Amino acid sequence: MRTDLAGRSDESPAGNRSEEAKQRLDAYAVRLLKLARDTLIVNMRFMDIAAARLPFTKKEGFSGAGNDGAHFYYDPVFLLKKYDRDSQFPARLYLHSILHCVFRHSFFIDKLDEAMWNLSCDIAVENMIMELALSDFSLADDEIRKIRLKGLKKGVKNMTAEGIYRYFLVNPLAKSDEREFLELFTVDSHLYWKEPEVLALSEEEWRKINDRIRADLKTFSKNAGHAEELLKNLEEGAKDKVDYKRLLERFLVTGEELTVSDEEFDYIYYTYGLSHYGNMPLIEPLEFKNEKKIRDFAIVLDTSASCRGDIIRGFLERTYDILKNAESFFRKFNVHIIQCDNEVQQDTKIESQADFDAFLKRGKLIGYGGTDFRPVFSYLDRLLEEGEFTNFKGLIYFTDGYGIYPNTAPDYDCIFAFMAEDNRKPEVPWWAVPVVFGEEDFL
Repeated sequence: MRTDLAGRSDESPAGNRSEEAKQRLDAYAVRLLKLARDTLIVNMRFMDIAAARLPFTKKEGFSGAGNDGAHFYYDPVFLLKKYDRDSQFPARLYLHSILHCVFRHSFFIDKLDEAMWNLSCDIAVENMIMELALSDFSLADDEIRKIRLKGLKKGVKNMTAEGIYRYFLVNPLAKSDEREFLELFTVDSHLYWKEPEVLALSEEEWRKINDRIRADLKTFSKNAGHAEELLKNLEEGAKDKVDYKRLLERFLVTGEELTVSDEEFDYIYYTYGLSHYGNMPLIEPLEFKNEKKIRDFAIVLDTSASCRGDIIRGFLERTYDILKNAESFFRKFNVHIIQCDNEVQQDTKIESQADFDAFLKRGKLIGYGGTDFRPVFSYLDRLLEEGEFTNFKGLIYFTDGYGIYPNTAPDYDCIFAFMAEDNRKPEVPWWAVPVVFGEEDFL
């Protein structure tokens, strides 16, 4: 704002009124959010620490509201328009957004189909809020949502985001149904879920908040059934989601590859020599550099009757996609894909990406008897004695987990990968590393 020498402003009275009106709207939006937070704490006192974790941050022009795990972002105009249509929307919005954090929905978006995951999360949270049956968070059109949810629940066993996501993977929505679900269940924006550096800082904090709420919830509830549904979602959010790429890094070894070492090779002198002396570079490129890649390991598939073939194949495809995309293999490698139920049924040696492609296209699963893990370890011991492996790092055993384990620990890493919907980890010996995957990781 400019003033003359007499101190008079050249800003019009209309401009002053506009700025004052904007400030009043901003203040009113903050009041609505504070009221929403107070309503949440009064109705669900175990959520107090979660409510305190997200400070309000204004984002003009955002045309929505949402969080990144560290801040609750809102557009005052958006909030006030929604409030004008339904006075309880701010409370519903705030609870909806916080539950995404408590259930840790935002921390796995990069590992999944983003659009499907977003919708699954919104449906799970909205269903949870309506299951709580707290009048302060109800909306005028909730009955329409309940009718749509009633049909969905006929197919979805577990109304968590993960359970709904698994169902949609197997039963894709028609475009018209998808549009209807989006219209009914989208409440906040998930735009800021894509900020990995911010999310990484807050993930552990939200894990602790999840643990605290689950502990407090056991002493709360006017309605035990509703508390049970909330606990299911909290427990799903407390699961350790597997970073399978990082898991495979256990099998990396250091070795030399015949290639130019970009870190040590100076292209300036090299090209200078070529340009001034013909085919005589001043410095020859370094032909070897040390890299950590996979050379020798085994993938063991439990082909007993209790393991589904589509999940086994999905596990294999997921493993290969990670290794191929990350360029994890040396040019020469030695991977054995071993199929075993109560005995070793088949061993397929993989020495190239073409071999892996061929196995995925034409390989057949053999077995479907009982489960005994011991034959695989005896078989691998024999291969090691025969010199089959140069630098064997270990195995990944994909199984349901119920079988007979060896009495003695092997001399290499053993990861037992279990597929389980209820996060169950079967008992394993001390030397085995148990990891639980969800079905959505491989379908």
